[in-house]
Amino acid sequence: MPKKLDDHKSYGEKLISLFARLLFSNASYSLIELSRMLGCSKQSVIRLIDDIRMAYSVEIEETIQGNRKYYRIVKQGKATPVIPLTESELTALQMCKTFTEHLLGDQFYLEATRALEKNLSLTASAGGLPSRHFASFSTGTIDYTPHQEQIRILIEAMKAMNTCRITYQAIMEKKAKTYHISPLKIFSYRDTLYLHARLAREPGKTYREPDFDPLLAIHRLLKVEMTDRGFEYPADYDFEEVFNKNFGVIKDNCFEAEVEFTGWAARHVAERTWSPDQKITNIDDDKIRLTLFVTSDVELIAWIQSFGDAARVIEPDWLVKEIKNKVKRTAALYKK
Repeated sequence: MPKKLDDHKSYGEKLISLFARLLFSNASYSLIELSRMLGCSKQSVIRLIDDIRMAYSVEIEETIQGNRKYYRIVKQGKATPVIPLTESELTALQMCKTFTEHLLGDQFYLEATRALEKNLSLTASAGGLPSRHFASFSTGTIDYTPHQEQIRILIEAMKAMNTCRITYQAIMEKKAKTYHISPLKIFSYRDTLYLHARLAREPGKTYREPDFDPLLAIHRLLKVEMTDRGFEYPADYDFEEVFNKNFGVIKDNCFEAEVEFTGWAARHVAERTWSPDQKITNIDDDKIRLTLFVTSDVELIAWIQSFGDAARVIEPDWLVKEIKNKVKRTAALYKK
């Protein structure tokens, strides 16, 4: 039986972790965000906040935005004490920096390195950064160095909540298109950076509600300009609910799929989480069956075909037929 969220850390650890996050960040966090950060229920977060108020005599402000409750520690004119990172924290940050080097680009990577080096003078450690212990092996990656400026503008626009005018070259389009967006989140998926946004009104044009919110590959943004037009952060926006619920970064119609894996593929698939709702059934010592909800048949088919003859779709029937046709077309390429 899987552990409950509340079982992963002790109550005291969660209380200290929550207090430190609120004290040092100066930011407001929603109840949902805090619940996910701490790995516990919303009720537990509320209880932790009440205990922090009593134990530390601090004022924790509660605000409502849309349908969400936010929390923030109100500073009483006292500067937050400078507390250096511990060796363990420095090591964790060094690991994160190294493992994401190919996504950061040269300039962001150098800035991350400088930030860690600055903290070394405040620690009791006699050694330097543990960089020699970690590395990243990457193939088929994108160099984000030429896109640093676009990323910085997007980050600034998200902070200021200003719309952006972008020029975007879609992978299957011959010509780039220009339109206005409200940038909401930059995220990584399979060694690629994406921007999730809402389509914004363009001055002098009639607004038409799109079927889907724009999902933009950062490296295909040819130009990004921050406008002076603000936008209100959507109260109903929940990144986790949109992306981390089903298989596939493309969010089309959701369907349930059942796939059978054998041999090495069965062991590989069983070790990983492909979708939070997945179900893995052991057929025998060398075979498993994976059931999961999918929002992108294109991504699922490509993923299944990457396993060759070690993967077979069971359901739905239309997906079985689609893969059969693709296999036939692939085989036809090698008949010469």
